[in-house]
Amino acid sequence: MADLRLALLLNAVSPAVGGVLVRGEKGTAKSTMVRALAGLLPSIAVAADCRFACDPAAPDPQCPDAPHTAGGQERPARLVELPVGVTEDRIVGSLDLEQALAQGVKAYEPGLLAQAHRGVLYIDEVNLLQDHVVDLLLDAAAMGRSYVEREGVSVRHAARFLLVGTMNPEEGELRPQLLDRFGLTVEIAATRDPAERAEVVRRRLAYDADPAGFAAGYLADERALAERIVRARELLPAVVLGDPALRQITAVCAAFEVDGLRADIVMARTAVALAAWDGRTAVLEEDVRQAARLALPHRRRRNPFDAPGLDEEQLDRTLGEHSEPEEPTDPEPTDPDGDGDGPGDGGGPDGGGAPAPETPSAEAPSPDAPSPDAPDAPEAPAAPQLPAPGPSRESAPVAAGEPYRTRLFKVPGTGHGARGRRSPAETDGGHTIRACRPQGALTRLHLSATLRAAAPHQLARGRTGRALRLRTDDFREQVRKGRESNLVLFVVDASGSMAARQRMTAVKGAVLSLLMDAYQRRDKIGMVTFRGSGAELALPPTSSVEVGAARLELLPTGGRTPLAAGLLRAHEVLRLERVRDPLRRPLLVVVTDGRATGGRSALAEAGRAAGLLAAQGTAAVVLDCESGPVRLGLARTLAGQLNAAAVTLDELRAEGVAALVHAHRPSTQRKAA
Repeated sequence: MADLRLALLLNAVSPAVGGVLVRGEKGTAKSTMVRALAGLLPSIAVAADCRFACDPAAPDPQCPDAPHTAGGQERPARLVELPVGVTEDRIVGSLDLEQALAQGVKAYEPGLLAQAHRGVLYIDEVNLLQDHVVDLLLDAAAMGRSYVEREGVSVRHAARFLLVGTMNPEEGELRPQLLDRFGLTVEIAATRDPAERAEVVRRRLAYDADPAGFAAGYLADERALAERIVRARELLPAVVLGDPALRQITAVCAAFEVDGLRADIVMARTAVALAAWDGRTAVLEEDVRQAARLALPHRRRRNPFDAPGLDEEQLDRTLGEHSEPEEPTDPEPTDPDGDGDGPGDGGGPDGGGAPAPETPSAEAPSPDAPSPDAPDAPEAPAAPQLPAPGPSRESAPVAAGEPYRTRLFKVPGTGHGARGRRSPAETDGGHTIRACRPQGALTRLHLSATLRAAAPHQLARGRTGRALRLRTDDFREQVRKGRESNLVLFVVDASGSMAARQRMTAVKGAVLSLLMDAYQRRDKIGMVTFRGSGAELALPPTSSVEVGAARLELLPTGGRTPLAAGLLRAHEVLRLERVRDPLRRPLLVVVTDGRATGGRSALAEAGRAAGLLAAQGTAAVVLDCESGPVRLGLARTLAGQLNAAAVTLDELRAEGVAALVHAHRPSTQRKAA
């Protein structure tokens, strides 16, 4: 929590740092900390007739409300909270449709970015926002200006704010390029110290009993903190970032192999803010170290499954290699004759005057211990030999192979689910393909279609002025076509028939590749595994693909092959998910060699379970893991029962499919000739 407190205060001192991303488990007071920051920010002067919070002493020349004629007024800095379901026009603003249609006036209605100018923009659960919304916010935060080009409106206005996002990594990650746009990141977790937990509970109960009295008890501390923020802001322009500190910053970023130069810039701004916060005008090495701890962890990820982190030993080593050499205050006398007898050149191993005293080593034998080469040395007892695990025994988890780019599997038809990158769908994004009458509340007005519907009736409705006469049945709504995200449910055979080490490494690598594909396409994922006597839901449907990768890595193998149980468990999971999220269409990925313990009766039972899934129209893919010279084709039989495609491990790779196309093309051309 100390790191989070410091990161928020540094952004309050210098909003140019770029905001804070707070990552932590549920119930760790992330939102409470952020909301408390707004009360510490200094009040601001705003032009009285400006909807964009312009400073009357230095108004924005591109402000839509300029020129400002009224005087200024003081008000607290605002904390604007962004709801998860926010739309693009609510963020940037849009055409005021009421004035446009009723009065014929083109007027701009400001959005949340205008409200947050010179304040705090807080995004709770930022990882659950649509990607295009996050892109929009981070672009505005980076440029300090909002650009609106929509519905015939062209507006520019200042949008400088302290951006703070909170998220629970269990609910899904942000893309690495979006993580990079946050200046600082902090990982927080609830304390495990019973005394600290007791103090938290004690204070919460005291607040519930008397909120006003509790707040009054900390009023003096809060005022002192707010005054320190003001002093640090005033000192900030005087802070000097010297060449030695700048070299350390760039050396650290190069040593940690962060992409681009944004990390260098953020570290420099953070180090300067740290110096101002401590009341100094020079940046020290400790400022650089602290800036690296806050600015680099989320920029170290090399693939979506890497956890943010920083090797502090490497950090200290890099800082030490590029620190300024200290001037010696009392140089050691040299040995002029080079015989090693001079002061400071003793015969000890460290160059001291006297040999260093020997310390007992844990590995050195004691004088009384018998030599291992002595003829009467007792032999060490042999380790007991354990029987080799048979096919029905549980094997230790094996590592997954390297992930690769896979083929794209889509759900047939057109859906209406949340925006993503997998299957065709009518969504609130994408390109407009037609207009229709609204079903329920009007959310996406198709302006030209609405005007065309109303135009033929204007004379009959008695129109005399500029304003249109509209009726409810004139309104038309946009229908946009894009892509949706799906629920990808993996059903993984972890039985003894899959337990060969090389084979399971390849299978886990294939599943990991499909997990990465699901991450890139914004899918939810779930995982059912079957082995031994039944099937279990190893991962309930979630947006956190990282958790799925971790569960896959720890997946043991061995035992019987209850294929039917795995399919029936998948059917139950999908049934419940249809109730929870009826618009999200599922894609079932069955990873198996098609075998089932119990002979023909077990295969028949698995066929009936597959028919149950097929009868509900579940889109499915069977990843055929059968190997060896003799193949029974059971996985392909299962695919037929599921009405699914069967794909081998070799056919899963996207480059393998491209190679097949290129290899086939010349023969096709020759046949055409």
